[in-house]
Amino acid sequence: MSSTETKVPSHQRRNRQRSDAPFFFVMGGISATFITLIVLLLVADLRFTSLSDFHAALVKPEIQAAMRLTIASCTVAAILSLWVAVPLGYLLSRYRFPLRWLIDTIVDIPIVLPPLVLGLSLLILFHQKIGDWQLESFLGDLGFSVTYRWPAVVLAQFSVACAFAVRTMRVTFDQIDPRTEDVARTLGCTRGQAFMNVTLPQARRGMIAATTIAWARSLGEFGPILVFAGATRMRTEVLSTTVFLELSVGELDSAVAVSLLMVAMAIVVLLILRLLGTGLNT
Repeated sequence: MSSTETKVPSHQRRNRQRSDAPFFFVMGGISATFITLIVLLLVADLRFTSLSDFHAALVKPEIQAAMRLTIASCTVAAILSLWVAVPLGYLLSRYRFPLRWLIDTIVDIPIVLPPLVLGLSLLILFHQKIGDWQLESFLGDLGFSVTYRWPAVVLAQFSVACAFAVRTMRVTFDQIDPRTEDVARTLGCTRGQAFMNVTLPQARRGMIAATTIAWARSLGEFGPILVFAGATRMRTEVLSTTVFLELSVGELDSAVAVSLLMVAMAIVVLLILRLLGTGLNT
């Protein structure tokens, strides 16, 4: 031991170790309270329903149709969100351009906007008249109506999920050293080639995380779908609106069963994507 080092007395070391106990007690207690709440919510749902009730709900044609539409619409919304999130997240992360702060703020609007307001805004957008021109009528003439049909479900889910995906991809690109792209460009790569061959492979885990978040967020979307797409059975009904419809007719058992189904779907998707994309040890 050098002369500049001082030996800590044993009683001070014991006091320091004892002083850590209240810290971990408070931090662990707060954390355990939240975890316990989530577990109790799931246990309450499981205790409320039975396997027979769960099976009876799942064999209903309406709920089966809602399940198929939910899986399809969430998948499409997540893929579309990733297509937008990758370039937009990259630009916001790498470049400083005029009105960047404004674009960054606009991206966050769907996150903070009340869901019903977002659905109402979509409805107004498609029925807003500019002279004699109306977007919904124009699309209807092309044979592709949106409002109160399945495309409205996808668009409502995408409008919210994409904002979360963009945030995820921006953080992902922030963590990737831009010097690797610069090295690739000095070796003869164009900016696009450097992005595709160097940056994008490094962003693989972030892309999977963005897809996961977008899919899970789409699964739980309710307000915009209800306003913009409606809750027509066998047509625009998804699992989130199924819970609402079952509750509205007093079918509490079916509503709880569908809720548990949504929880199971979310857990399965999160586990599969985590195992495929981020590995078992992350």
